[in-house]
Amino acid sequence: MGLSVFLTSIGWFTSSTPSFFPLFPGYLMLQQRSSGILAHISSLPSAHGIGDIGISSRIFLDFLADADQGCWQFLPTGPTHPLFDHSPYMSLSAFAGSALLISPELLHADGLLSREELTSSAVFSPYTTEFKKVTTYKQRLLETAFRRFDPALLAGYQQFLAETDWLEDYALFMTLKGLHQGKGWFDWPRKLATREPGELALFAAAHQQQVDYYRFEQFVFFRQWQEMRAYATKLGIALFGDLPIYVGYDSADVWAHQEIFALDRKSLRPLQVSGVPPDYFSKTGQRWGNPLYDWQNSSPKVQSGLLDWWCRRLAHLFTMVDIARIDHFRGFESYWAIPEENSTALLGEWLPGPGKRFFAAIGERLGQLNIVAEDLGIITPEVEKLRDELHFPGMKILQFAFDGNSENSYLPYNYPTPNCVVYTGTHDNDTTVGWFLSDRLDDRERARIRKLANRQPTAAHGVHQDLIYLAQSSISALCIFPLQDILGFGNDCKMNSPGVAEGNWRWRCAAEFLSNEISRELAESTRLFGRGRQLPPAESYQETDK
Repeated sequence: MGLSVFLTSIGWFTSSTPSFFPLFPGYLMLQQRSSGILAHISSLPSAHGIGDIGISSRIFLDFLADADQGCWQFLPTGPTHPLFDHSPYMSLSAFAGSALLISPELLHADGLLSREELTSSAVFSPYTTEFKKVTTYKQRLLETAFRRFDPALLAGYQQFLAETDWLEDYALFMTLKGLHQGKGWFDWPRKLATREPGELALFAAAHQQQVDYYRFEQFVFFRQWQEMRAYATKLGIALFGDLPIYVGYDSADVWAHQEIFALDRKSLRPLQVSGVPPDYFSKTGQRWGNPLYDWQNSSPKVQSGLLDWWCRRLAHLFTMVDIARIDHFRGFESYWAIPEENSTALLGEWLPGPGKRFFAAIGERLGQLNIVAEDLGIITPEVEKLRDELHFPGMKILQFAFDGNSENSYLPYNYPTPNCVVYTGTHDNDTTVGWFLSDRLDDRERARIRKLANRQPTAAHGVHQDLIYLAQSSISALCIFPLQDILGFGNDCKMNSPGVAEGNWRWRCAAEFLSNEISRELAESTRLFGRGRQLPPAESYQETDK
């Protein structure tokens, strides 16, 4: 069954959903030369302390169009957790959307907020996301909007409830967390933690209003998202999402599907947790702490449950995006399993992942998916074989290319195929300017980098422009640049430092930096190397109701 047929069968296509989703423009994106920008939604300019999926995203999409970029990549969009520094990779749900990304302006347009209520007494920084302040502000607005919400006045609400199969578990999970003062599900009373049906039914009936609030919150998020996606498609811009291979331990997914995770059935604690051994980023490795999927369980019921859950997850994601990057793709070939009691990732073992047969089974259900494999870190020939057999493009990071080895696989002249995505850096790297000025490089290496970018070593332009030039001139099908590199910013604007527990995910771009000069310069280099965006045929999309 093809993906569009599958999504129609589960009711995802509605009268307000363009009929070609999710096959344009992402389906063509990796079959033609193209270019894009990596910027998480939270990093966009906004009057409300954090970027959002309303006016904030529309203005950025207009900037992308002016710069002739055909792709916008962002980080996972699920609800984040303050205990994990609001990392988008440790979400409370693999399906739900973050309430922090909901647009207050669009709530006003729906008649749920007054213009006066959009004006906050709080003063937000244009350069950083102050999560605690933003959470208080957005929650107040959403609770006000919920009190005014009349399901009969906004089309599609009842249909959304009927078709969204993960929603009830998520709404119950969030309500339970609130009642138990934020405690993890594994520390709730036993009958609620193990989902005893009678106990859950009694709880839901006693807390119906709060459960309804979370239903409303998700309805608003996905309604706004599809409006944003329709606008992106009209501009010929593909949305490029991120799929973390793992989910958070304290998440609706693990609570609702305990049978597919490797948990101790008595204590409900993980037997082993996720991470990677020592690598470029950390001498002690990275202990991520996510529970592992129970791939080693030979039970047909468990294996069927894993396949069903992954199919639902991918199908859901592709109602939101055109391309998806699977973060830590290598975990499907083999994964690092760390004893739960260990505080670092030094001691662990490689266990076999589900491999090619698993993706073949997904393909039988969902058809061809536009997936990019994050293949960084410790990559073996077996991982490369799996990636290539699945025809998934891998990633090429230019900051990794300049170690003096002429055979370095990240150097553009060594790319064996255009079926790859080249980056100057990612959200986990230093910015290009920060990297270039760091003590990791000496003057001789800096001069060599300039020469390899086909520029003079003493040229006046910035190194970020050199690497953008090098990436766009390569044979790769798609090149992606972090917004910080487009702007030439240093490491004070870095998005994430792997292995550092606090202070990440906060960088924001002030509105004045998205200038006409920047978009014009990027458009010129993009066109020079044949990477301009492709507009869809006028008849191939339809506007939403708004």
